[in-house]
Amino acid sequence: MGDIELPEVDVDYDEATFMSQLSIEQQENIAAVEADGQAIADAMAARGLQEQTIKAQLIYMSYFDGNRLNDFTPYVEHFAQDDEQLISSINADYSLDIDYDEFMRTYILVMNSTINEYMFTESGSKNSADLAAWCRNAYVSGWGYADNSFGERTGDERIRCADNVGLIMGYVRYDIENKTFTDDIVDMYYTEQGGIDTMPDIQGMGVFNGTGFGVYVGGGQVVFSSAIGGCVQQQALEYGNWTSWCTFDAVSYPQEVWDRVNELRSEEENEGE
Repeated sequence: MGDIELPEVDVDYDEATFMSQLSIEQQENIAAVEADGQAIADAMAARGLQEQTIKAQLIYMSYFDGNRLNDFTPYVEHFAQDDEQLISSINADYSLDIDYDEFMRTYILVMNSTINEYMFTESGSKNSADLAAWCRNAYVSGWGYADNSFGERTGDERIRCADNVGLIMGYVRYDIENKTFTDDIVDMYYTEQGGIDTMPDIQGMGVFNGTGFGVYVGGGQVVFSSAIGGCVQQQALEYGNWTSWCTFDAVSYPQEVWDRVNELRSEEENEGE
């Protein structure tokens, strides 16, 4: 189920040591679980739903005990809908009785304990699509707000938190390969490109309201972290008093964005003549 953060221990206790203490039957059961988890990940990627891989694995591992599937293709199709419809259709098709609210509480807890490795499309670069996925994941995972935080687990409750700029900088600082946060980049540089009504419909665009930033995640929605509310939030673009859109220097954008920037600059030059 991904690379969920483990508690710190004072002894040299690794996976090999753990496995050596299990019976042959227990080892075989774990191997079967790992195989099913990988099969789900492969099927979700093939369907283009890789961001929801952990959700699919969690439901399967939690509720399909004694009912292993041989073909995961029909199963992953359920994840191309919203969460309530997802739980309802899985209950109907597999004769289960999953309580939606109970599952979502568990899912948020699991997601908050890790960084979803399946959300990244280009692990070798910092790009706008993955920035949007990062912010969506922070919202879904119930990240809190804390000053000078970038996505690390903080406080007594060990909840992932980020302040307003930290939500964006957390993505820039996150080393996907090593699954750690670095402090190589200290400052966030950005460029306001135009009024909010001129923003291209590209996921990962920055939005600005004069005091704080948000990230456009598609579907008319913006994700941002705010001390007001004390958490990472999502709201419709039209409700955030966003006045302009911007690009972040550490993030790469598709050519369509720069075409729009050039178009706006040409319009400004023509108006000035």
